[in-house]
Amino acid sequence: MDDLKHAEFPHRRFNPLNGEWVLVSPHRMKRPWQGASEKIAPEERPAYDPRCYLCPGNTRANGEKNPDYTGTYAFENDFRALLDNVPPEQKLESPLFEKQNVNGTCRVLCFSHRHDLTLAEMEPGEIQQVIAMWINQSRELAQKYKWIQIFENKGEIMGCSNPHPHGQIWASDALPTEPAKEDLHQLKYFRKYDSLLLQDYVHLEMEKGQRVIASNDDWAIVVPFWAVWPFETLLLPRFFIQHIYDLNAAQEKSLAEILKKILVRYDNLFESPFPYSMGWHGAPEQPKEQAHWQLHAHFYPPLLRSATVKKFQVGYEMLSEAQRDLTPELAALKLKSLPEIHYKFKNDEDEV
Repeated sequence: MDDLKHAEFPHRRFNPLNGEWVLVSPHRMKRPWQGASEKIAPEERPAYDPRCYLCPGNTRANGEKNPDYTGTYAFENDFRALLDNVPPEQKLESPLFEKQNVNGTCRVLCFSHRHDLTLAEMEPGEIQQVIAMWINQSRELAQKYKWIQIFENKGEIMGCSNPHPHGQIWASDALPTEPAKEDLHQLKYFRKYDSLLLQDYVHLEMEKGQRVIASNDDWAIVVPFWAVWPFETLLLPRFFIQHIYDLNAAQEKSLAEILKKILVRYDNLFESPFPYSMGWHGAPEQPKEQAHWQLHAHFYPPLLRSATVKKFQVGYEMLSEAQRDLTPELAALKLKSLPEIHYKFKNDEDEV
């Protein structure tokens, strides 16, 4: 059956990447909304904010001063969640009280010296500088740690406490829960079919076309068949690659171009800065033999009906399994139909 024909009937979809199911209930899109609405953060910000601890030349909370940087800037998080030189774990008291000490580090990655920008508003060349920072930081941390997690939380709804354009990179000597699931299920698929799960998947999505938002010779952005969040997307390479630091110059350029396409569409959906959490998953650094892995990035945005109405994961979702109303196919249609010119610059384009 064509996926769009599921638009009226409840059904479950399987995520082969993590082994979990999601309940799709498209008929619920007809219900009126009387729940909570979020406040929209003001869009007008200065290019430089003397109170911002990420702006060039400003003093951070720990008393250290940022350099007068231009472009990107990375530094160790002043309040990091992971620490180095954690003492070894003591003897296990009981299998019911199992714990594991973890060593690691956390860094802040400033995408621009401009306080008033987001990745969506930056030019592809500027986004490529951010990609170069991801690559350089990952390559360095990979020499010491097993797992490297690049991510960005955008917007107050996602808990971001500072609007300055930035992300983070955490590195640890343990494999966290979500990538451990992906490691297991990619390995199972590889052993069963002697091929890569995500390579097979991107080829199928490109053939069908229903859920593809944008693509170029190197990359594709899709709303995954098993998406949980209303406008969740998956960024997939169309070539074999396991680590972001293995990208060549042409692939970095094409990645910047496709990131621009999806981020502008996100902002254009409700003509407001679109919140999300995004992050890269690449092969663990140890052991080195990871033939079943394929690099990819997840985008998890919470918005559902407007810039002020978000999707909650509560009740049934917390106690049973994930659930969504809007089908991935309709979400893809909405995103695909949006212009590639940012709404803030739409009038400028019309005047040219």
